[in-house]
Amino acid sequence: MPCKVVLAAEVASNYTSEIKSEVSQKDTRPKLVGFLANDDPYAEKYAQSSSKHLAEAGLDFELRQIPREELEAALKDANEDPSVSGILVYYPVYGDDRDQKLQDMVDPTKDVEGLNVVYNGKLYSNDRYLDDEKTRKAILPCTPLAVVKVLDHIGVYDHSLPYGDHLRGKTIAVVNRSEVVGRPLAALLANDGAKVYSIDINDIQIFARDAAASINSHTTTMTAFKPEDVIPECDVVITGVPAAAYKMPTSLLKPGVVAVNFASVRNFEPEVKDIASIYVPSVGKVTVSMLQRNLLRLFNYQQ
Repeated sequence: MPCKVVLAAEVASNYTSEIKSEVSQKDTRPKLVGFLANDDPYAEKYAQSSSKHLAEAGLDFELRQIPREELEAALKDANEDPSVSGILVYYPVYGDDRDQKLQDMVDPTKDVEGLNVVYNGKLYSNDRYLDDEKTRKAILPCTPLAVVKVLDHIGVYDHSLPYGDHLRGKTIAVVNRSEVVGRPLAALLANDGAKVYSIDINDIQIFARDAAASINSHTTTMTAFKPEDVIPECDVVITGVPAAAYKMPTSLLKPGVVAVNFASVRNFEPEVKDIASIYVPSVGKVTVSMLQRNLLRLFNYQQ
């Protein structure tokens, strides 16, 4: 069978009309403030894309470009500003532990990226709700959530299986273990029943649930594996390496593999189409849709 190429716009279109319709019925438009405090060209590109697509959905967006030394004070002001519905910081700012401190400074009621310690705790413990009555869902990080929605759209999730086990029997590689995307994505997939190889430049870890356990959070196991040991057994390979020089060797891929790239550059070789059953070259537009949904959800909670 020829490889099917699935574009992010196709997946994002599932959410566009729903978001526009809900926003059009509101008296006040939700407002997102984005903080750009680095010189990363990809972050700036994402900011420009965010502005365009939020406007198309009827949502307000304001980009504030400031020196990173002023970011903490700016976040405090935005937290306290009732006109601000959501806050987004374009990472990395420092590229070290200071970024985690910034993430935790964002008021959880305005954290559209779901990176605050409150939401992190919910994600890694596989607890979807903020309240005992289960009326308010926790916010999930936009890009990991976008990848999940893409996998669901292309049929990787098996809805004939019980809830929380829709990925049972699937082996997935995630080539990226950043705290913003790769690690939370591996956790989400493992919490849905997959065996996940989380591949980083230094090592490979396995994220998985105990097969005998009911729905609960995953465990993480260190390994001595190398990519060539695990990639050939994976049903799905997801890449997110922000370096143009990096390419996933097509020779390692299993015939019929599902290949998904969330990096800002193409991580797969052109020959991936000769072996993959489905290839998703980017998820950017789905990420923006998830950003819109998260903003709308927080706005509704605030109301």
